[in-house]
Amino acid sequence: TTAHRWAMLRNMVTSLIEHGRIVTTTPKAKEARKLADKCITLGKKNTLHARRRASNVVQTPAAVVKLFDILGPRYADRQGGYTRVLPLSKRRLGDGSKMSVLEFVDREGELRPARPPPGRLAALKREGYLEADVAEMLTDGTGERLN
Repeated sequence: TTAHRWAMLRNMVTSLIEHGRIVTTTPKAKEARKLADKCITLGKKNTLHARRRASNVVQTPAAVVKLFDILGPRYADRQGGYTRVLPLSKRRLGDGSKMSVLEFVDREGELRPARPPPGRLAALKREGYLEADVAEMLTDGTGERLN
């Protein structure tokens, strides 16, 4: 039913905000990603109305605080794409469903580093960083570029 689906998506988004990464089936992850991205957009606005709208989705007060105090400012310069769905190679044992990891980009311990938002390279050059400094900032530590 619709009520069960809505409750499941609310639980998944709350768990994603609390833990930063969840493992679920691929169709559920793709649906939860849409709702999570909308919640992050509300977190970026940081108004009373946005906080009340987010608390309709996010179930715990601690997760609402984290959404507005940590996640909103983290993604202030990103125009969307706050989450990613990474497929896992193993299927679920019971019914053989495809499994995926739903996680936030630009977080500690992420599986794959995110590309910088469009325009970040140009903004760093405008701020006076040299080309070598910018190239060092945009690598993931192994010498591979993030963009």
